[in-house]
Amino acid sequence: MNLLHENDRLGQYPDSWYAATANNIAEFPTLKGAERADVCIIGAGFTGLSSALHLAKAGFSVVLLEAHRVGWGASGRNGGQLGSGQRREQDELEKMLGFAHAKRLWDIAEESKATLRELVAEHNIQCDLRDGVAHTDWHASGVPDQHAYAEKLQRDYGYSKISTLDKAQVRELVGSDAYHGGTLDMGAGHIHPLNFALGLAEAAHAAGVKIYERSEVLRIESNEAHKASTSDGYVNAAHLIYACNGYLGHLEGKVAAKVMPINNFIVATEPLGQEMAESLISRDVAIADSKFVVNYFRRSADNRMLFGGGETYGYRFPRDIRATVSKPMLEVYPQLKGVKLDYAWGGTLGITINRMPSFMRLSPTSYSLSGYSGHGVGMATMAGKIVARTIQGQAEQFDTMAAVPAPSFPGGVHLRWPGLVMAMTWYSLRDRLGF
Repeated sequence: MNLLHENDRLGQYPDSWYAATANNIAEFPTLKGAERADVCIIGAGFTGLSSALHLAKAGFSVVLLEAHRVGWGASGRNGGQLGSGQRREQDELEKMLGFAHAKRLWDIAEESKATLRELVAEHNIQCDLRDGVAHTDWHASGVPDQHAYAEKLQRDYGYSKISTLDKAQVRELVGSDAYHGGTLDMGAGHIHPLNFALGLAEAAHAAGVKIYERSEVLRIESNEAHKASTSDGYVNAAHLIYACNGYLGHLEGKVAAKVMPINNFIVATEPLGQEMAESLISRDVAIADSKFVVNYFRRSADNRMLFGGGETYGYRFPRDIRATVSKPMLEVYPQLKGVKLDYAWGGTLGITINRMPSFMRLSPTSYSLSGYSGHGVGMATMAGKIVARTIQGQAEQFDTMAAVPAPSFPGGVHLRWPGLVMAMTWYSLRDRLGF
């Protein structure tokens, strides 16, 4: 099964609200014939586009190959949340790696947010960048731990942009009785992710990157150099970057053993009007809750509710994405019952066992960066900056990320899925039972 083609039409963006409101940019050509470059990058999502842009700015010749369209994959379909820290919390990372290593990971994550904001400002990317993400607790038992974590970040990491919310405050912010408390992180943020990707593509192209769309890489040959072949051409390059995330397939088995694709789904309601939209989320911040199968939602620039959630166990998208996402949405917002859902779409992301990004040096001149586990808006962008620095001989941040233990999924590429289904079923059951 090839997830590049299983759920989507060749070379076409999904029927999402993001695609319907995308900024207009010219399409890029398909690769025909031979190209030569210092660096060949596979995948034009946040990681590929960011690495291409940073490398071109440093004077490297770069060819970027995308099977469909720039920003076509998870980068153009996700919830748009720019989170603080890593996907795992700092106290967990401290236990795993010690405080010094955990602090370096925190600093990288903080730089990821700053990097995204700098790119938006420098290249005038119109992507509705806003500040603020609230984390809300589905169960009252989780509130003390979340408040303690906010205090830890303030105390141990000097992070002053996070504050605690009690039940009344979270009810005022999120017009729902579903939550018992939480935190509000005004150092985090949210964006229109597809427009951010398109803006990166334009900036990279202007910097000299050769971008080829509808140019799926079918085969890699690596010796002293690398050859990436498509159906109509190939690229010879001194360096190779895999930036494929959940759409890697079997292109590189070492990565596939550690990064598994899973699907997620989002709906966009009809425009609700400012008054109703603000009754649902009183401030223009994004929300992510504490369920294992996370609900994540926010208001759009045109006052829709963008709501992500729902669970399915299979690589094919469900026939009725609206029904899949409506169930958790109406648990949070029963007042949305009967509201028309104008858009519903799915996408494939890459996860790892420990939910930390997978940074792999596959050879002295080839790299893979993926497995952002739902925390990729900032970290995938930062990964591109890090690998560009690494190719320039500055590998400290790459080594910090790569040193995080990265276990393989049990059962190998072919048998890993049943184990994940069992685990996700168990944790979603815990959500429903209130553990």
